[in-house]
Amino acid sequence: MKVSTKSKKVNKAWLNDHVNDPYVKMAQREGYRARAAYKLKEIDEALRLLRPGQLVVDLGAVPGAWSQYLRRKFAGAGAAVGQLDGSVIALDVLDMEPIEGVEFIRGDFRDEAVSQALTERLAGRAVDVVLSDMAPNLSGIESSDAARIAHLVELAVDFALAHLRPEGALVCKTFHGSGYSQQVKLFKDRFRVVKPIKPKASRDKSAETFLVGVGPKALRAAPEWHRETA
Repeated sequence: MKVSTKSKKVNKAWLNDHVNDPYVKMAQREGYRARAAYKLKEIDEALRLLRPGQLVVDLGAVPGAWSQYLRRKFAGAGAAVGQLDGSVIALDVLDMEPIEGVEFIRGDFRDEAVSQALTERLAGRAVDVVLSDMAPNLSGIESSDAARIAHLVELAVDFALAHLRPEGALVCKTFHGSGYSQQVKLFKDRFRVVKPIKPKASRDKSAETFLVGVGPKALRAAPEWHRETA
């Protein structure tokens, strides 16, 4: 198969940027699986959302950098091993290499079996923080990509409303572009406090940003997609 010269140049430029990225180097040095750990670290330090003793659900967890950050946050002296003061439940449709102390559920959280597995692990406990680093595979077609992004944001909001405690928080990845203002409105309709934040660890060229909602205005017994399949 032939590869265009332009494509080769783009791939080479991306690889060069990646290898020389200070956050990539820091992640390798500090044992994180991805530079994404520093995005969550910045959000946490700015808004002080995460504390030992909490129950946190990490949606779209693979490769596990956010769960690694949580495990160190909840361990004594930031240890990567040892007992946790708190609980972390990670979910993803892909398999994830184990992280000590993190409970992992593989599958789509809309599926009944996965939802049931999560319910069993929650054991009646309300969630303090829901994290969603979910992102679709982008096609390059703006309207299609915007719809996919919006759908994942809506799923994360529904999930959060079904599981958060009254003062709980949702941190959700999204992207600036078509549909972004509607996503901000969705958050403002559903949460008492809303904060858009773009961490410095997000690449300058990336449209990636995060919406943080604190204090659900109306908790739901179950999200719409769960009621339909129950």
